[in-house]
Amino acid sequence: MHRTRVRVVEGVLDANDTIAQANRADFDAADVTVVNLMGAPGAGKTSLLERTVRDLAGVRVGVLEGDVQGSYDATRIASLHVPVTQINTDSGFGGECHLDANMVRSALPSVPLADIDLLVIENVGNLVCPAEFRVGEDVRVMVAAITEGEDKPLKYPLMYRTCELVLITKVDLLPHLEVDREELLASIDAVHPDVETMVVSARTGQGVEEWRRWLAERVALRAAAPVA
Repeated sequence: MHRTRVRVVEGVLDANDTIAQANRADFDAADVTVVNLMGAPGAGKTSLLERTVRDLAGVRVGVLEGDVQGSYDATRIASLHVPVTQINTDSGFGGECHLDANMVRSALPSVPLADIDLLVIENVGNLVCPAEFRVGEDVRVMVAAITEGEDKPLKYPLMYRTCELVLITKVDLLPHLEVDREELLASIDAVHPDVETMVVSARTGQGVEEWRRWLAERVALRAAAPVA
C-alpha cells in the first residue's frame, strides 16, 4: 500500500511538472518574468502586493490571484488598474489548497501576456501544499508574517527551502508582539541557509522599495538574457 501510494503521488507531480514546463514555454515566448508568491492565510500577501504595484516604475505588471472561493483580493488589485485574473480552486478543481500547473494553464488565455513584463501569481494561502507544485514560475517568494512567530520555518520547512526570497512582513507590529525577529531569521537560516531575506511593512512602506528593486532586477535580467 505504501509503495503504491508513493507511485501515485510521484505520478501526479510528474504530470504537474510536464504542464509547468508548457507554462514556462509560454512565459518565455512572451518574455514575461513570473513570481510565485506564497504564504499563510493572513500573512499580508495582497496588502504587500497592493503597495508594490502602485509604483513599480518601468515594469508592466499583471497578477494571477488564487483563492478557494471569492474574488475579494482580485478586486483590490484591479482597483489599482493592474490586469488581474482570478482562479478559484473550488470551480472545477476540487477546492484545492494550492495552485498547480494545470490551474494556471487554464487561466492563461485570460492573462494578457503580450502586455506585461512581470506576472505575480498570488498562491492560495497555505504553508504546505503550494511548495510541492511548480506552476512554471521563474522564482518563488515566501511571505512570512512576523505575527506567525519564530517557529514556522521549523514546522513548515519545505515552503522556505523552495524559495529564492523570504519577505518578513508586518514588522510594524513588532513593538506589540513577543516575537524575536533575530530568532525568526535564525529559524529561516536553519532550514534554508543563506536564502535572501527582506524585512518589509505594507503599512509603513518599510523595505517596499528594496522589494520593488528586486522584482525590477529579475525583469531586467530576463531582458538582458541572450535570445535562445
